[in-house]
Amino acid sequence: MHRRGGKRIRMDDPPPEYAVPATPAAPEHTLETAQPLAPPDTPQAFGVFNEEDKDCSGRPKIYEDAELEELLEEDSCQTQKKLALTLEVTQQVVSHHLKSLGMIHKKALYRELGYACTFICCLLCVGFYTKKPLTLRLCTVVMAKETVGQVQTQSEPEQEIDQDGEGEGDEEEARSPSPAPTKRVTRSRGRGADGGLAGRLAESPPPSPLRRRGRGGRGGRGRGRGRGAPPPTAYSPPPMMLPGDDETSLYNILRFNKTAINQVVDMWIEQYKTNREGALVQLMQFFINASGCRGKVTPDMAQMEHTLIIKKMTQEFDEESGEYPLIMAGQSWKKFRSNFCEFIQTLVKMCQYSIIYDQYLMDNIISLLTGLSDSQVRAFRHTATLAVMKLMTALVDVALLSSVNCDNCLRQYEAERLKARDKRASERLEVLVAKRQELEENMEEIKNMLSYMFKSVFVHRYRDTLPEIRAITMAEIGIWMEKFPAHFLDDLYLKYIGWTLHDKVGEVRLRCLQALQPLYECEELKGKLELFTSKFKDRIVAMSLDKETEVAVQAVKLVIAILKMHPDVLTDKDCENVYELVYSSQRAVAQAAGEFLNVRLFRLEADAPQLRSRRGKLRAPNTPLVRDLVQFFIESELHEHGAYLVDSLIDSNPMMKDWECMTDLLLEEAGPGEEPLDNRQESSLIELMVCCVRQAALGEPPVGRGPPRKHHHPLSKEQAKQVADDRSKMTAHFITTLPLLLERFAADADKLANLVAIPQYFDLELYTTRRAEGSLAQLLSRLRDIVASHTEPEVLETCGRTLEFLCADRGAVYSRCNVARATITDMCVNRYKEAIDEFRSLVEGGEEPDADELFGVVNSLRKLSIMYMCHDLNDTNIWDSLFEDLGRCLRPAAAATPAPSAEMPTQALVYVVRACFYSLLWSLHELEERLAVGGPDPDQLLATLRERMLAYVAHCRQIISAGVTPELREEFVEFKGSHINLNDEFRDGHLSTTVNNKIIDVVRCIIETDRHLTYHEIWAYTSLCDLLIVFAEQLGVQKPALASLVLEPDAELCDLLNAFVQEFVFVQQNYGRRRAPALLARLPPGGYSRTVPSHIHL
Repeated sequence: MHRRGGKRIRMDDPPPEYAVPATPAAPEHTLETAQPLAPPDTPQAFGVFNEEDKDCSGRPKIYEDAELEELLEEDSCQTQKKLALTLEVTQQVVSHHLKSLGMIHKKALYRELGYACTFICCLLCVGFYTKKPLTLRLCTVVMAKETVGQVQTQSEPEQEIDQDGEGEGDEEEARSPSPAPTKRVTRSRGRGADGGLAGRLAESPPPSPLRRRGRGGRGGRGRGRGRGAPPPTAYSPPPMMLPGDDETSLYNILRFNKTAINQVVDMWIEQYKTNREGALVQLMQFFINASGCRGKVTPDMAQMEHTLIIKKMTQEFDEESGEYPLIMAGQSWKKFRSNFCEFIQTLVKMCQYSIIYDQYLMDNIISLLTGLSDSQVRAFRHTATLAVMKLMTALVDVALLSSVNCDNCLRQYEAERLKARDKRASERLEVLVAKRQELEENMEEIKNMLSYMFKSVFVHRYRDTLPEIRAITMAEIGIWMEKFPAHFLDDLYLKYIGWTLHDKVGEVRLRCLQALQPLYECEELKGKLELFTSKFKDRIVAMSLDKETEVAVQAVKLVIAILKMHPDVLTDKDCENVYELVYSSQRAVAQAAGEFLNVRLFRLEADAPQLRSRRGKLRAPNTPLVRDLVQFFIESELHEHGAYLVDSLIDSNPMMKDWECMTDLLLEEAGPGEEPLDNRQESSLIELMVCCVRQAALGEPPVGRGPPRKHHHPLSKEQAKQVADDRSKMTAHFITTLPLLLERFAADADKLANLVAIPQYFDLELYTTRRAEGSLAQLLSRLRDIVASHTEPEVLETCGRTLEFLCADRGAVYSRCNVARATITDMCVNRYKEAIDEFRSLVEGGEEPDADELFGVVNSLRKLSIMYMCHDLNDTNIWDSLFEDLGRCLRPAAAATPAPSAEMPTQALVYVVRACFYSLLWSLHELEERLAVGGPDPDQLLATLRERMLAYVAHCRQIISAGVTPELREEFVEFKGSHINLNDEFRDGHLSTTVNNKIIDVVRCIIETDRHLTYHEIWAYTSLCDLLIVFAEQLGVQKPALASLVLEPDAELCDLLNAFVQEFVFVQQNYGRRRAPALLARLPPGGYSRTVPSHIHL
């Protein structure tokens, strides 16, 4: 029970009604304050009183004794000092003397005589200490007569109770009858609550009830709930903390971390024993200050109703700033919040054996915090709610401890009861029965406290307008359910979490999911969660799509826990919703969905049969899982996002790095009981395998998954070591396997485009350390054959990039790779020369080239331009031949249209523009290297490069001009004011780099209109834009020797570029009838993104 306004109120009574408890504008809390059960100087305060003391208005008769009255008036400091000096030897002296007189159960004497007995015992100890012996019998009789007058002495000496090995060394204390109290002091709850020696001994921190002890070493008794060890030898009482002293206030001590939490609580308990009203005032002041209020709680105010105290503190509260300790930023305030919560829990833990049952502390604190939690002041409401929630959590721990002790007591009772009659100790049975009854009563009272606070605070604050308060309630109720499922894991409590899953604030939703997570991971709680799961399963699955990333991740993890606990609850539709998240742009969500896939689909079966290939090779255990992965990838119909799927699974499923399993499926023929992979499955498996190779070798997520480049953090030492190990294992496997794969799929361009990229992630040093030069020769031979036989731009570009990687580092394999590169590039150049010579001969002879001859020209120019992008071919001296073909890109006038046979194919002209552009960039790169190493005089090369660059720019301008018709020029002039004019963006005759970059980005969005626009015109425009960037003014600033190469666009060129953009970019299109294809889609593969080679730094 608890008291409100002096009225007795049961813990299970419904809480008072609130008009609008969820809003801060709720009416002021009308709950009356809890008054002290009895003044500190009344008999009730000490648990010793007679029937005539029912009105609690008179003082105990013992205080009328003149001798004791004189002692009570002694100076408190001297008394404190004397007790401190005697406390060290008190227990040993008293115990020894009592045993010598045959009175073993001295603590029964303490309990019966209350405070007066304790005080006289202290004097007795002083007498022993000062060598002035007094007989214990005389002292006992005097104290008994002067205190209760009716206490009868035992007629027979009590016998010591034998303890067995499981008995924890407990001894039953004698219980003497006492008059029925008028106030509710359950099971002599008032004893020891006032201080003095008995109180000090009672509050000595007891060891865990599970700890077994022998007969010796018994500490002071704390309400019969275990015995604590005596105070340490060097122990001295801490200094008294005054409530009004700012330096020693609880708030300042915890705020500035002046003292350890345990010591702070110890100090407060010592004060509570000597002056519980003052200690309560100090504790009330702590909660007020922790709310950010500077108001003072005086001892006089402590006698007021709590509603009046709260009202007065509200009037003194400064709400203008809107800040209070719990929400203030900074490490110190964060530490204070942690200390605040720890202090409450430590306080309850150290008072769990007596003080929390004295019907004074808990009644007042609960009443005060309940009123504060309903305050209109946000700071009061937030702080009090947090305090109540932590208080309930601490009481849950106490309840668990009581439950364990009760079970142990029952076990000991049954063990003793089952003994033979001649070996059974009836006294021990009585002790265990009494102890169990006491523990059960404690448990019941704690449950009442929990129920009352839940109904009075939680029920109203879980829907508070402040999301921080709602989050606190959800976090704590999850802890209660996890620790004390017998009481809290019920649908009556689970419904609050279920309702709050719909909260509009992500932090609150996250706390709900985190509260449920440990519940679903405990198999023992399966039965209690069935109804909740059926009611809120759909909401939890839907939260996997939450806009808050953390909430979505936690929701997926909770779905996984539900899947493990209730496999049949989730429907196929529920699972599909989670499956799709492996392609999410949020990496954390995708990886959580990957965990779901591992549990749902990709799990090995213990009884799975062992499979073999056609030639009898044993398949890897992950073979069925890899097949399922390929099928899942195909059915998802998101083939361009294979890297996303791999990233979702590579950290959680080892099959993603099982290279042998993947290559065996591709190389080995299907054996008995296996279905061979079809063409689509093989392509999907190769794509996924290459994605796995890339991520294992680099340790980086795919583009769009990880943080932006500027926020990218380098790998840690552990991650770097893991990546290096994975790269070595991958290289060691594919060194020998990749040539076989290239040979098997040599005719399939789609598969080769992926397979040829694998060497780009090799650790090339392994070719020499493993003596695998033969495998390297096979790889280079396969690359030469692929370049010679294939014409697909993607395959050729990948081969060029792979050769570039193999020749990048001048390591042990550089010489072999460089020779292979020279062979391949010479082959491409020679084929170009042969094809173009044959084409020109036919044109000059007036003959029309056939399709094979045109194809030869286009194919040779394609290979040449792609190799030019990755490798320097300037030493082959083909610029003049390419530049000769560049003039053919000009669109002839309508009046002088030559024969079609005189024109080169459009695709061939595109590759001519590209090849010339790359030739200029490689020449610039050679110049920069010469200047860096101080090579031969670069003047001749500089002049040649400038001449070629100006000629190339002139041709590109003519190509672009041919695409801009006179009608377009007139239209541009007429609407020039309403169009974007690049002339405004010139500064000192130069286009700004920002505008150049913008032009390049804009070209990606060009839409083809009804006017004809050819590929070579597009490439001429993009190449000209790139040259304006590469040869911009910063080139001469960074390298003055290259200042003559700076390309300065004139006004005519700016108008030309502007007109081109206006014609093909800033146009209105009728997307309702026909969606025009993007110009970028018309570019050949390996188009604009490869305009500038990797060796050129813009």
